[in-house]
Amino acid sequence: MDHGPLNRTYKLRRGRITPGQRSALGTLADRFALPAGDAPLDLAELFGQNAPVVLEIGFGMGDATLAMAEADPSTCLIAADVHIPGVGALLRGLHRRTLENVRVLNGDGAELLKRRIPSASLAGVRLYFPDPWPKARHHKRRLVDAAFAALVADRLAPGGRLHCATDWEPYARQMVAVLSAEPGLELEFGGPVERPEWRPVTKYETRGRARGHVVADIFARRKPGSVSGR
Repeated sequence: MDHGPLNRTYKLRRGRITPGQRSALGTLADRFALPAGDAPLDLAELFGQNAPVVLEIGFGMGDATLAMAEADPSTCLIAADVHIPGVGALLRGLHRRTLENVRVLNGDGAELLKRRIPSASLAGVRLYFPDPWPKARHHKRRLVDAAFAALVADRLAPGGRLHCATDWEPYARQMVAVLSAEPGLELEFGGPVERPEWRPVTKYETRGRARGHVVADIFARRKPGSVSGR
């Protein structure tokens, strides 16, 4: 089922790419990148094993991604971001740490979720510190809306978990409202909670806290009895 158009929710950031990042893009992409094309992904074939698979949409420079992948090697991770220096940094980090449970997309993770991830196939979706688009005229560009919530509910396996984090309180309220309204999801803990110990602190989180922002972690699970492909 087509869940409707998704917002383009990111701005392409300019950033200096280091020689090491550039080298990683040239030499490691074939090893860690998703296969090209539009066909739905066979996740067991992609990772060479039947294991829980989590999609991370937007990983910045990849520090938290690397830490979580290393801490939980039994979980496979698809990490997607449009920031080329960050992609290069993540590829370099995967090679240095000899991690084989991560595949990387230099592209829009939300579109990947819509076009190439099968229904009821993911153990989790992670969305840490997405652009809050704070100006009222830009709120429509926020990723977490009704269409995104319905898409996530379809792609998660029963019991699979969406984990969002934001340091922008109005966006946290929107996330709670949207996820609570989605019939296929069940909001956990009644609303935002403090960062769990197993989620690494990100650069954006540190910056937000320095500005006095309150960080909220928000969890929702796919209801066991919900039907995919609504």
